[in-house]
Amino acid sequence: MMTNGRRYVRAHPRAVDAALALLLFANSIPGSMLTDPSSPRPTWWPAVLCAGVACTALMWRRSHPRTTLVLTTACAMTVAALGYLPTVLLIAPVMAAIYAVADRTDWRTTRVYVPVTVALLVSTALLAGPRDRSVDLEAIGPAVWLLLPAALGVVSRLRRAYLESVQARAEHAERTREEEARHRVVEERLRIARELHDVVAHHLALANAQANAAAHLMRTQPEQTQKILDDLTGTTSAALRELKATVGLMRRADDPDAPLEPAPGLAQLPDLAASFDSAGLKVTVVTEGEPEPLSPGVDLTAYRIVQEALTNVAKHAATQAALVRLAYTRDRLSITVTNDGDGASPSASAGPGYGLLGMRERALSVGGRLRAGRRPAGGFEVSTELPLHPHTPKEDRLT
Repeated sequence: MMTNGRRYVRAHPRAVDAALALLLFANSIPGSMLTDPSSPRPTWWPAVLCAGVACTALMWRRSHPRTTLVLTTACAMTVAALGYLPTVLLIAPVMAAIYAVADRTDWRTTRVYVPVTVALLVSTALLAGPRDRSVDLEAIGPAVWLLLPAALGVVSRLRRAYLESVQARAEHAERTREEEARHRVVEERLRIARELHDVVAHHLALANAQANAAAHLMRTQPEQTQKILDDLTGTTSAALRELKATVGLMRRADDPDAPLEPAPGLAQLPDLAASFDSAGLKVTVVTEGEPEPLSPGVDLTAYRIVQEALTNVAKHAATQAALVRLAYTRDRLSITVTNDGDGASPSASAGPGYGLLGMRERALSVGGRLRAGRRPAGGFEVSTELPLHPHTPKEDRLT
């Protein structure tokens, strides 16, 4: 029932204002007849006439609250100047106008208009009223009745502002959740894209090199060719396993047929280096310092960077050797992959590639940095520094 009433009030504001004006005008008739017993009773019709003008002005209290307050105050001052007792029945239009000002304007306007209205009406009643009339009836009573709607209007305005702020915060939180969800989806897509690129690019490049070597040695060295073909089978099988494991990341968590292999790390670095032998690339791994345990994220990042760097060497560099140097310090791991070949760098290969970009993104994701470029003495070098205790960098930048 209350909800239906509020809906009707919001949907028909003019009807509500008309009903309020008629109600207050009806109350002004008995109000014009109330007076102090010790004072003579004035004629009733001037008070009713002023009340009619004031109540008519209330029709515009929503759109023009200041003007409505001025008009109703002028009518109330006229009534007080004629000697009528300023009861709540006669000053009710002023009270409604004060509530509209306090509810629909700012605090500065309310602070100016309300005290001025109270002062004008009370002073007029004191100066024009009979000398023997009680001060309570002339001043204190009207002042209290006028201040009451001002307080209620301010409370209503503050409550409305509070509800609007709550709604705004809720909408902002909803937008933030949606943006965060989209951001996480983008990050997950990039992560899976990097995994797919590393797996496919490494194994396909290695398989291509092995196939070329087998074709070249097929007639002159059949035994060596057979060994290379065996290695090629292992390369393609490993590619399928890693590809299946990577694609499995996109499957539902409650899928019963989603067993995943452990993520690779530096522990598999010897196997990675050996896999390039049949492709004609000799990989040497050198470790400096005392090896420290790495978090799973840093371990996978380090492995993928070395894997991509060696794949680029096999694809683009005219060399048969590459050096991988791991240097452990107190809180960082430095990885350098170098070769002395004269072939084109990855950035100079045909078509845009994502190898260097993926390596930089991986390093940055764990709070590290990566550099790649030609060496002054010839060849190409990829160097990265990764923290042993990863964090999300805010000021680190790729160099």
